[in-house]
Amino acid sequence: MTLPNWTLRSRTLRPVVQGGMGVGISAHRLAGNVARLGALGTISSVDLRHHHPDLLERTKDSHDQDELDRINLVALDREIRMAMDIAAGHGAVAVNVMKAVASYPAHVRQSCESGAHAIVTGAGLPLDLPELTKEFPDVALIPILSDVRGTAIVLKKWLRKNRLPDALVIEHPRYAGGHLGATRPEEINDPRYDFEPVLTGIFELLRKLGIERERIPLIPAGGINSHEKVRALLELGASAVQVGTPFAVTSEGDAHDNFKQVLADAGPANIVTFMSVAGLPARAVLTPWLQNYLRREKALQSHAKADPRRCVPGLHCLTVCGLSHGIAAIGQFCIDTRLAFALKGDVKKGLFFRGSESLPFGSAIRPVAELIDYFMTGSMPVFD
Repeated sequence: MTLPNWTLRSRTLRPVVQGGMGVGISAHRLAGNVARLGALGTISSVDLRHHHPDLLERTKDSHDQDELDRINLVALDREIRMAMDIAAGHGAVAVNVMKAVASYPAHVRQSCESGAHAIVTGAGLPLDLPELTKEFPDVALIPILSDVRGTAIVLKKWLRKNRLPDALVIEHPRYAGGHLGATRPEEINDPRYDFEPVLTGIFELLRKLGIERERIPLIPAGGINSHEKVRALLELGASAVQVGTPFAVTSEGDAHDNFKQVLADAGPANIVTFMSVAGLPARAVLTPWLQNYLRREKALQSHAKADPRRCVPGLHCLTVCGLSHGIAAIGQFCIDTRLAFALKGDVKKGLFFRGSESLPFGSAIRPVAELIDYFMTGSMPVFD
């Protein structure tokens, strides 16, 4: 038995949302093909110039922050339009814009101007998103949150602006990949993040605020790797689920094939949580680079100092960065550089973000259509 669709504004969608993954892991090819199959595909807005050789060539020697920002907006525009072409009017195309990125306002505006159907925002509370998108009232707004408290802050603030989210992604930091919605690694197992109490708590919050339960679809994210988990969350009242790593390793994923295989082959012992440069816990595969970094972390932190010259020339990507701002308690590396190496499949130099759970198809790299069909119906494809 297949699962029911959900509605984002006027768009009827299949209840499996593809999460945004950067740098460049979810770009036009993945997001467009997910949308073409009637679901919500998501482009990660971070540093998309890496998918465009001409733009990389134009910026390879640049120390000009304004030029780098402008080129990345060109790349973002291209990616959105190419994704929309692949989708051919089906599903929906969203752009994930991290609140922690310095170019967040510009990326939000460019995404709207380029025709994205939705903006998804995490890594911070997007309290200003209604103002940033007020000229684009048809664009759906989807904050990423992790608990009832954060949800209450966003809803109460947005209510004063006469705007409500069009959906909420509820991400569990115990299972998700990349940057996590907790302040410290030891918090990620806190039961306040568990899906059932969070969904129940948000429904009660909506009731107290006088908002109809059906008005804001809830989309759990993190650790969802089977049809049974999708069905169980929908039975708890969720409208859809968001999935990241299983989409990253599909045939249509935008990263190098070696990137996909590293994620697909990683077992529980090879997945670690650590403090990233953005001041948030993060989860990734324990590659040779990450293993070496963690071994040297305390020594690097002891020499932390505020010096923007420690960044890639011209690239000051985060509003808060442990490396360039000299914050000793968090990461001391250039995250953009490491994620760019991962995009190319470089295990020796890359940072490979990954969720904690096993993948539906094990180490096999399969098409998006098979993955969505499995989540929808429970039907496992026949492998050669």
